[in-house]
Amino acid sequence: MLGHITSKLIRIKRNLFNLDEQSIGKASLSVIIFLDLFILISIFNGLDDHTRQLTRPDQLVPQFCRDIIIDEDWNKTNQLTRLARVVSNARSYYYYRDERERTHERHAVCAPISKLFLSIEDDRSVASNLKDFLGAKTEIKDLTSELGRTKGAYDTSLLERIADKKVQQTNVDSLKKEISEKTGSLNKLLRKQKLLESSLQEDNRIQKLFAIVENISEEQKIALRDDLRELNFWFPVKRLGMEMLFLLPLLFVFYLWNSKSISRNRPFQTLVSSHLLVVAFIPVFFKILDLIYDIIPKKLLKHIIELLESLNLVAIWHYLLMAVGILVALALIYLFQKKLFSREKVIEKLIAKGSCQNCSKHLPPNISSCPFCGFEQFKECSHCHKPTYVYGKFCKECGVKVE
Repeated sequence: MLGHITSKLIRIKRNLFNLDEQSIGKASLSVIIFLDLFILISIFNGLDDHTRQLTRPDQLVPQFCRDIIIDEDWNKTNQLTRLARVVSNARSYYYYRDERERTHERHAVCAPISKLFLSIEDDRSVASNLKDFLGAKTEIKDLTSELGRTKGAYDTSLLERIADKKVQQTNVDSLKKEISEKTGSLNKLLRKQKLLESSLQEDNRIQKLFAIVENISEEQKIALRDDLRELNFWFPVKRLGMEMLFLLPLLFVFYLWNSKSISRNRPFQTLVSSHLLVVAFIPVFFKILDLIYDIIPKKLLKHIIELLESLNLVAIWHYLLMAVGILVALALIYLFQKKLFSREKVIEKLIAKGSCQNCSKHLPPNISSCPFCGFEQFKECSHCHKPTYVYGKFCKECGVKVE
């Protein structure tokens, strides 16, 4: 079984760059590479559209629901401000928003909250009041800060004036006037904020929302937290399942096409199907790696580093990184030297191209010795006693393995 798979892979590798038992031309290779890129991009775009149908944990339990129930960031003091911030951010979002995001399935605990949020967001009048309320709060905060600085400057000038220092009365009067103007503006903003707050608090949907926030039970909090943990753990597996539903049929079709093309001796179809088979396998390989990365806790390395730091042994981490780098370099050198660019592979290419087996220069046809380095290209086969390549693995005349 393993031998069959290995021979199949070797055949596919050979078919990637050969057509009619000869190397593919540069023009044809350019076309096939562009096709590979086009199919690869199409596959990843298709994967994105296909997996978008799967509800993500952040869609099932939106951030505002986590803030309200799990993190308990909402209370009677800040809930109107937080609601205004969420609604304002949603309405002022300047990137394209897929409407399907609004209709995704929600967790049972989050569903009534999400429904009220969307209803409030879609009401232009209420959403505008929330935005004005948020703006008024921000302006009040800034104006209060400015007023504090101005009062500080006024008090300093007044004290200096009392101490008979050379402080002009006009400066004191100017600061006093500025304080009066800012105090008037601040009172006006506070009245506006109070009116907006009263109007918003009277809205039936906002009342219902705040009632839900106040009545969240500990059982609901624990249930949502546990469900979210489970969702985050299993979502990568579900996502891989959706991705495989898209990728495996493609892989199977390309494999079937490649097998039929080879068996029926269709060189052009064999070339294209071999490339598409490899291209379809690339996302399968990377998606499986992505799953492994998601399943293994992403914070594991962080915890290891924190442990080493607590033990004053953080240098071990750097030693480990260097060791990994050395092992990877050794593996790559072995791969290049023994597998991809070994002397045996180089000799095979030289013989196939009609080049000298010693100096690699191209030889004229029907020549037995290299005119550039003098190397004799042939030796006598021990089986048929006819000339064969010096470094050839098999006799070019009888096909028997050369000893």
